[in-house]
Amino acid sequence: MSASTERLTRSIRWLQVYAALMTVALVASFMRGGTGSDGVLRARGLVIEDEAGRERILLGAPVPDAANRVRTDTARLRELWGPEHPDIEAYMDSYQDYNHGANGLVILNEDGFDRLILGEDGPDPHTGRRIAPVTGLLVHDHSGFERGGFGVFPAENGDLVALGLDTSRGEALSLIAYNEGMIGVYLNHGGDYMFLGKGPEGTMPYHDEPFLGLTFWRGGEIVHNLNVEEGN
Repeated sequence: MSASTERLTRSIRWLQVYAALMTVALVASFMRGGTGSDGVLRARGLVIEDEAGRERILLGAPVPDAANRVRTDTARLRELWGPEHPDIEAYMDSYQDYNHGANGLVILNEDGFDRLILGEDGPDPHTGRRIAPVTGLLVHDHSGFERGGFGVFPAENGDLVALGLDTSRGEALSLIAYNEGMIGVYLNHGGDYMFLGKGPEGTMPYHDEPFLGLTFWRGGEIVHNLNVEEGN
């Protein structure tokens, strides 16, 4: 072996040793900075990637940004929705004001669509703004449209709790429990509505009086009504 080859071999070995020492130092520094005296690991956010390098799990308060997340990529949404929505630009103007974050956990599929959200102040559905921030569990279809969830909403006279099932067009079936408002089952299908349950005075759509029973309405008008509340 020539002298130059030996010198090169020694240099490479020293570089390997140096790299190993630096790696150990960096890991130690990270552990000291990220773990408190109580042994708890502390961080502002965490992103888990799959074997292809795609972001799949976002954890944080709020959840970290992710390049693979379709929901926050307006250029990609225009490309996906534009061919079927001639008014896509008008929609995107309002869409940019939606809440897209969450304090908790977001799971994405391999295409970057939201599939499950667990936490506080969850994102708005693609079909419009929520009546209030929600804390709970939200489930989405393979295209990122909300299809169901269970959550608690702050309301003026006490929290509202709802379990909902959605179509891709929005709310379809809900089980509602509101401290000072409606308690019952609410159905919405293409503009036709049904409610079975109870509502105090002034809390039921299209009803001024207290309600207990079953009602149907269409186009803003009651088409069938059974109210067994005393005095009706």
